[in-house]
Amino acid sequence: MALSRGLRCCQRVFSWIPVLIITAVVLWSYYAYVFELCLLAYLLVFHACFAMFSWTYWKSIFTPVAVPCKKFQLSYSDKQRYEMEERPDAQKQILVEIAKKLPISTRAQSGAIRFCDRCQVLKPDRCHHCSVCETCVLKMDHHCPWVNNCVGFSNYKFFLLFLAYSMLYCVFIATTVFRYFLKFWTGDLPNGPAKFHVLFLMFVALMFFISLMFLFSYHCWLVAKNRSTLEAFSAPVFIGGPDKNGFNVGMKRNMQQVFGEDVRQWFIPIFTSQGNGHYFPLKSQSSESQNPLLANEDLWEESDDGSEEGSLGESNVEKHILMNLLDVHIFQHSI
Repeated sequence: MALSRGLRCCQRVFSWIPVLIITAVVLWSYYAYVFELCLLAYLLVFHACFAMFSWTYWKSIFTPVAVPCKKFQLSYSDKQRYEMEERPDAQKQILVEIAKKLPISTRAQSGAIRFCDRCQVLKPDRCHHCSVCETCVLKMDHHCPWVNNCVGFSNYKFFLLFLAYSMLYCVFIATTVFRYFLKFWTGDLPNGPAKFHVLFLMFVALMFFISLMFLFSYHCWLVAKNRSTLEAFSAPVFIGGPDKNGFNVGMKRNMQQVFGEDVRQWFIPIFTSQGNGHYFPLKSQSSESQNPLLANEDLWEESDDGSEEGSLGESNVEKHILMNLLDVHIFQHSI
C-alpha cells in the first residue's frame, strides 16, 4: 500500500517535467530576445504575444477538468441493486432503466449503456475515463503531457488558443530574428553571447512552429467536424450503430459550441463554450429548436436545497429521449 502511494507520488512529480521543459524554453527565449538581442522596435508586440501565450498556457494547465454531475451517479439503492445482481444481462437492464431519466444517446461498442466501474457513474455523451487523472472527463479529447492536464470540455477552448498563440509567438520571433540570422551566416554579426542566442532562437522557433502547425491544423479540422481526438479514432456508437458525424451540426454551430456565439470573445482565454458538457445536440435532431444545447443547460442545475434536480419532470425527460431515438431512426432510413 505504501509502495503504491510512493509510486503514485513519483508519477505526479514526474508528470510536471514536460511542463517545466516548455516553461524553461519559453523563459530562455524571453531572456534571449529582450535582454540579449534587445530589439526595441519589436518589444511591444513581443510582450503582447508573450502575455497571450502565457495566459492561455496557464489556463490549459490549471483549469480543473469537468466531471459528470451527481445526476449521473448511481444512487445508494441503485448501487446496491447493481452490485448484488450477478447476471450481466440484469445489470445492463438496471443501467438501461436509470439511463431513461438522463439525456444519454451514445452506447458502448456492445450496445450497452456506458458505465464507469471506477467512478460509479453513467457516462454522459462524449465522456471518457482518464487513467492519468483517475476520473471521468466530460467531452474528453485527450490527456496532454505538455500541459499535465486532460483536455476536455472545460479547457478545450484554452488549449486551442494556446496552440494558436504559441504559433504566433514562434512566427514573430522567427521573422524578427531572421535578418540577424543571415548576418550570422555571412559573418557580419559580431562575436558575443547574442550570436549563440540568434542561432538557437531561429532553430527553436522554426522547430516548434512546424510541430504546432500540424497539431493546430488537426484540431481545427476536429472542431469543424465536431469530433474529439478519441472520436476521430473510434466513432461514437448510437442506438443505430457507429456514426463518426453523429455530433456534426454544421461548421458554424460546431465552432459556437467550442468558442461561443460572441466572436469578440473567441480569442480571449475566458470560458465561453456552450452548454455544460453533459448534453450535445445530434446531427439527426430537428433544426426547429433554436439552440437545443442551451435549451437543456438548466436541466442539471442545483436546486435551492443543494440537491441537483432537473428542470424537466421525469416524464418530460423520457419523452425527450424517445423523440431523440425516433429522430435517429427516421434519419437512418432516410440515408
